[in-house]
Amino acid sequence: MDTLKQAQAIEPELITFLQDIVRIPSPSGEEARVVQRIREEMEKVGFEEVKIDGLGNVMGRIGSGPRVVAIDGHCDVVDVGNPDLWTVEPFGAEIRDGKLYGRGACDQKGGVASAVYAGKILSRIGVPDDVTVWVVATIMEEDCDGLCWKYIIEQKVIEPELVILTEPTNLNIYRGHRGRMEIKVQTSGISAHGSAPERGDNAIYKMAPIIQEIEQLHPRLKHDNFLGKGSVTISDIRSTAPSLCAVADSCTIHLDRRLTAGETIESSLEEIRSLPAFQKAGARVWVPEYRRESYRGTVYPMQKYYPTWVLPPDHPALHTAIRSYRQLFKTDPVVDKWTFSTNGVGIMGLFQIPTIGFGPGNEIYAHAPDEHIPLEHLAPAAAFYAAFVHEWSRGE
Repeated sequence: MDTLKQAQAIEPELITFLQDIVRIPSPSGEEARVVQRIREEMEKVGFEEVKIDGLGNVMGRIGSGPRVVAIDGHCDVVDVGNPDLWTVEPFGAEIRDGKLYGRGACDQKGGVASAVYAGKILSRIGVPDDVTVWVVATIMEEDCDGLCWKYIIEQKVIEPELVILTEPTNLNIYRGHRGRMEIKVQTSGISAHGSAPERGDNAIYKMAPIIQEIEQLHPRLKHDNFLGKGSVTISDIRSTAPSLCAVADSCTIHLDRRLTAGETIESSLEEIRSLPAFQKAGARVWVPEYRRESYRGTVYPMQKYYPTWVLPPDHPALHTAIRSYRQLFKTDPVVDKWTFSTNGVGIMGLFQIPTIGFGPGNEIYAHAPDEHIPLEHLAPAAAFYAAFVHEWSRGE
């Protein structure tokens, strides 16, 4: 069984499918069209069952064994940003110099396309009797990573013993990344006419020393040898007042907090509460909640806390991934981590389901102008997913 040759034989179809889904704009909450296109392809290439869950994730099944392996990739994308920074049409799926360009090509419709075509390979070569494979194209990840899998697990849509993430890894094997959370800090004041500010209590002035202390907090945050350092930055600041001729009666800042090993929601909030300026101002701090409606009209609230996760270096899933890689590519893999966040924050961070990463494309092109993915990555990724399933069945 040579899965790499199988994948190379169907590469033209895989590329055409990827072009199709890149050409469909699919920002978070507006994935209906791309979900239907993925569903059509799953049915076409031989999945035994294809369904769309109540949130709007689409998933296809091959096999019927008791051991469930899921292969995940999200099909939503971020905004184009400034179109003047692009040298290609953002949704044109243009192929140039061996690369396919377009918003979402790398992050991460390339992974979705390779996973669907891994299903085609498995439909041809067969799935081990003890394994069921679900290929899942999830939604709303860019808005709220992990929400899709919170729904899948809590609603018992499927119950995998292992998940492979197809986010871009440059065809390396990844076993975790830092977590993250969003934090709001607010000060309150008393409005007064701007001509006599001494009559009021300016909430912006009360926030100013808090901002300075948060800047000073960043270099003191924990460091982990594998994941790197925790971080915090202020990404937004807003105030309210009766008019632009009035003293601000509230000021709110938004923090992007990246969490390394050992950092939690509780420890991160306590760091803010402990700031002298926070205490002096009588400020308040909280983690906001995500409540956006999916394209199917479903609201499934989630606190914007996305836990750190790391698969241990001695885990059987990592050993299986390394063996699969060596057998396919005749060399040793690089084992590393993502810089950004993925659905792993939900799958393993919240629910402790073992998770491994392997995907086409390089994450440095995610969210960037002229986003692209090397065509030569697509077939090897599909081959890896199919090979992993068989190797996982065989065990150590």
